[in-house]
Amino acid sequence: MEAVSQRKIIHIDMDAFYASVEQRDHPHMQGKPVIVGSAEGRGVVLTCSYEARQFGVRSAMRGVEAKRLCPDGIFTPPRFPVYREVSAHIREIFNRYTNLIEPLSLDEAYLDVTHDKLMVGSAIEIAKSIKQDIKKETLLTASAGVSANKFVAKVASGMQKPDGLTFIHPAMIETFMQQLAVKDFHGIGRVTAEKMNKAGIFTGADLKKLSLDEMIKTYGKPGNFYYHLVRGTDNRPVEANRETKSISVEDTFNEDVCDKDVLEKELERLTQLLFTRLKKYDLFGRTVTLKIKYHDFKLITRSKTFALPITDPLLTSETVKKLLSQTENGNKKIRLLGVGVSGFEENKDDGQLKLF
Repeated sequence: MEAVSQRKIIHIDMDAFYASVEQRDHPHMQGKPVIVGSAEGRGVVLTCSYEARQFGVRSAMRGVEAKRLCPDGIFTPPRFPVYREVSAHIREIFNRYTNLIEPLSLDEAYLDVTHDKLMVGSAIEIAKSIKQDIKKETLLTASAGVSANKFVAKVASGMQKPDGLTFIHPAMIETFMQQLAVKDFHGIGRVTAEKMNKAGIFTGADLKKLSLDEMIKTYGKPGNFYYHLVRGTDNRPVEANRETKSISVEDTFNEDVCDKDVLEKELERLTQLLFTRLKKYDLFGRTVTLKIKYHDFKLITRSKTFALPITDPLLTSETVKKLLSQTENGNKKIRLLGVGVSGFEENKDDGQLKLF
């Protein structure tokens, strides 16, 4: 087995993928603030061009808010068949260099090039070649991160967007992790990051001061991962055949909540965020799951399975609200809510449960 320190990992992340495809295919959109999503009703932003991001528009934002921030933004519905076709082309480019490819979504993937097919040897040169191939053959840009493990490669790919390439030398990984803000650690959500900040933990260096026992006691099972990660250790291999079985989102309230209206509003927000992720992964499932953690840390889940995959966030939102009504809602304070979907089938653009 190859030593982790000798792995050569590349993380490729397409730049504003959906929006860039729309700008490529529609000349009148080039150089304009393009927002893929809807500004109507409960519509959300799937992604947006860099021109739109200058106005503060971000993925998962409500469409009406994006419209307020960027009145001249060009809203366009997603074209998933086109995105899948482009993604398949990019995957074919990856395959020229390695078979060890772990797709994270249509627009990003990990590549292990420790032993590359073309015997280039240099991960940096391979990343440059992949970026050049993508640009030449698809007219799109990608950013790359190169390092000795997955976590650092992923962070690095976002450091010089768009069209960037960042290399973090193995000898610099531990220093890099100590300088990294905890809010930028993948796996540390907004609420946990805020909790850390309140405890005076703002960077990896601050987090490193905690012992393993303190990490686990304070942050539970993820504390073990944080402990090793901040020391530059990420042993996760690139999983070429990894299958996504479920996608979920959750959040912890700053104070325990019992109010039904507040809980339902939070479920609506979580559902919109969940569907942004589902569409990014191009996955739609048949089973909807509600997760609740009460003030006494008792954890329960409630699920409902449909005959066909669900593509409508409103139906999902109404489902989890109904599941919530079948619990101790209103009688027992809740500290955490989560919404998830499983039972995936590939999006075939037909035969799916919708409300519109």
